[in-house]
Amino acid sequence: MVSDFQHTTFAGLMKHSSIPAAQILVQSCKLLDISRVVISPGSRNAPLIIGFTEDPFFSCYSLVDERSAGFFALGMALESGSPVLLVCTSGSALLNYYPAIAEAFYSEIPLVVVSADRPMYKVDIGDGQTIRQKDIFKKHCEINEALDQDLIHATEEYFSARGLSMPTESEILEKQAELNRRNESRTLTALKQAQSDKTPAHINIPFEEPLYNRVEVLSFTPIVSKNDIVVGKDLGNAKSFITDWQLADRKMILIGQSNVAPLNMEICRQLAGDPSVIVLTETTSNTHHTTFFPSIDSIIAPLEKRVDKDQYFRSLQPDLLVTIGGQIVSKKIKAFLRKYPPKSHWHLGTTRPNNTFFTGVAHMNQDASESMALALHTNDDRASSYRISFEDIKSTYQIGREKYLGQIAFSDFSAFAEILSRLPEGIAVHFANSSAIRYAQLFHMQASNKVHCNRGTSGIEGSTSTAIGASVVSEKPTVLITGDLGFLYDSNALWNEYLRHDFRVIVINNGGGGIFRILPGKDNSEVFEKFFETAHKRDCKFICEDHGLVYEAVSNLDALRQSLNAFYQESEKPKLLEVFTPRLDNDQILLSYFDFLSSEISE
Repeated sequence: MVSDFQHTTFAGLMKHSSIPAAQILVQSCKLLDISRVVISPGSRNAPLIIGFTEDPFFSCYSLVDERSAGFFALGMALESGSPVLLVCTSGSALLNYYPAIAEAFYSEIPLVVVSADRPMYKVDIGDGQTIRQKDIFKKHCEINEALDQDLIHATEEYFSARGLSMPTESEILEKQAELNRRNESRTLTALKQAQSDKTPAHINIPFEEPLYNRVEVLSFTPIVSKNDIVVGKDLGNAKSFITDWQLADRKMILIGQSNVAPLNMEICRQLAGDPSVIVLTETTSNTHHTTFFPSIDSIIAPLEKRVDKDQYFRSLQPDLLVTIGGQIVSKKIKAFLRKYPPKSHWHLGTTRPNNTFFTGVAHMNQDASESMALALHTNDDRASSYRISFEDIKSTYQIGREKYLGQIAFSDFSAFAEILSRLPEGIAVHFANSSAIRYAQLFHMQASNKVHCNRGTSGIEGSTSTAIGASVVSEKPTVLITGDLGFLYDSNALWNEYLRHDFRVIVINNGGGGIFRILPGKDNSEVFEKFFETAHKRDCKFICEDHGLVYEAVSNLDALRQSLNAFYQESEKPKLLEVFTPRLDNDQILLSYFDFLSSEISE
């Protein structure tokens, strides 16, 4: 295990910023055991930098690029399950956190952004590095707190700028005491809610100059206990869920993005014994059982090509749909359940109940295993052929996939098959978005490999930064499997000193956005290649040289196999393997795979 990096920027005996609002934030984080802080350098955030870096309780990380820093912190929060603070200066720096905030919102990750701000009277008067920061993330962040500016710091500037007469010293101290309690309550409420609800939060703090003054003794003493704030939850109607379960002859459980397996082994065993239940798992679900059904698209896509597909799909239509976990990658299962909807849809677990299939959704807001146990306790083990239909298709595509791999040329498809089959046990695997995660959905993953992907917004930005951030707090080595555009887009992710020597990157370079060649509307025109596919002839060699990664490139299956033999062995530096595949062939090879499976099923 690699321990967190600890940096002390300011030396000396004075360990606290002189500004009470900064002290409140630092002490509140300590109260709630929030210890990881990702800082983007600046001046307006100096009081916060002083407070965090001077205190040995905190592990502080410095990343210049705020967009990369946002995803780096997101990766740390994803891996640890605990809130991670992002701290930046005022102005446009804050806006660069937005992609990570949106991802944290939809993936339900406790990312806490703390922005230093200019005093409110300086907003919209032409002052430098000053924008409207208050509530700036409101559409994608349910927790937004703006602290009040302190009175005992830069007192004359505070009152003169507002055209107010100067109060007496005792009045200032009294007002400051009230302000402290108000700021403390806002800060603790935001941090505690982010912690309990696994959701992003934004705390905006205005600071007046001077910014660098330090004191040895706190001018603020916390009085609120972390146990004083309780977040209540509506667990949902268990009786209704049990009734729907008992009435359903065909039950489909669909498990989406989950940081850890949401169902315990005993529940999985019981579900496996019920022929009226099928469990579909996504690669990002981190859920495995021999009777469950991974590779959802390999089941659905071949059936779409059958003449009797409507009849076949109606035989697979569930009476009851139970969703667990977060986002769903498979477009095929979304289309299927929207056209052939269940009679009822329940979502189990503390993740957000998304109405993905437009049927309405009821929610059991508690541990998914506990909810399932309630239903299984009343199970009557009714006879059903529901699972058998899926088992036949599963067996066919597993055999057909191996046959197909034996007859195709080197491509994205065969490269992914080889890479995923050669992953070491116990390694953490991060997939970038677009082609990488969709190819991963077509193959088997080992249960010992924990899988992550930024599916909240499904953007290509930030995948490398997220993987590096997660690796910093992980007990396991980490590999990122990404496409060329996603890697090049986030190349600043390597611009930090936190890359572990056992960090690995595999870049599938198909010369552009290969996924666009699979989507409807593809042509081979210059406009398509330039504005959709973004065809290019770049490689990752010079980026690796610049950032100290060991680089290797391959362009055929034999070379890929040879390189993978040593790729995960111990090294003094992180490694990147670039796999070049044929840009113009990949789409047809993938689409022909589903045609091949369809013919196998028909036979």
